Amino acid sequence: MIQHFSSISLEEMSGVKLMNRVDTKFIFNQQKLPDLLRALDAFYRILEIEGKRIQDYKSLYYDTDGRKFFMDHHNNRVNRNKVRFRKYIQSNLSFLEVKRKNNKGNTIKKRTKVKNIPTALSDINKEYVENIIGKSLDIKAKQWINFSRITFIHKKNKERITMDINLSFENAKKNGNLKNIVIVEVKQERMNRSSNFMRIAKEMRIFPTRLSKYCISTIYLEPNIKQNRFKRKLLFLNKIENQS
Repeated sequence: MIQHFSSISLEEMSGVKLMNRVDTKFIFNQQKLPDLLRALDAFYRILEIEGKRIQDYKSLYYDTDGRKFFMDHHNNRVNRNKVRFRKYIQSNLSFLEVKRKNNKGNTIKKRTKVKNIPTALSDINKEYVENIIGKSLDIKAKQWINFSRITFIHKKNKERITMDINLSFENAKKNGNLKNIVIVEVKQERMNRSSNFMRIAKEMRIFPTRLSKYCISTIYLEPNIKQNRFKRKLLFLNKIENQS
């Protein structure tokens, strides 16, 4: 269905980067995707890069040996961070990215361009991360998370939607995937529940669900890690993944 959408280029969508934003996530089984795309067609344009409307992403996430970033999320701490390198395959661009969730519920992303994805931080990388986080942390590469993304831009409003499919993850010992799941993130300057996507999702009984790809993949890759606050979410995710 994505071929029916009108397209937008990377340059044209530069005004909707939304590096400081409110995010709302949705999770559903991929079987609902065709009907959802048909309903979105009238309201959104699709990002197209060199003729491709599905972009591939490779991300390497960093954390401390004690999994501080994971535990901060698990314990619902405000002003928490995530650190990753991300390669945008079709654009052939790589960035070191630091995402911060502040005490107002906003997501603030800062990034700097790099030549490739390293398996250890350089001194320059460390300084960049420390300046944003505000302190020195001994962080190391923990796991790869890979997925394909479809990006939509609202035709009138300042709203961007990312739709992630074919999610897989791995570390040195284990791998896994959630390829039956679609993860959608609605990115807005401020919460606007009159969004066309939110209205259509509600009509299709697709409801907002907070989910961190990093946290969920950590649990799959390290099942003995503390996870009690994620148990209901894991049960819900398993139910969605196995819908027929």
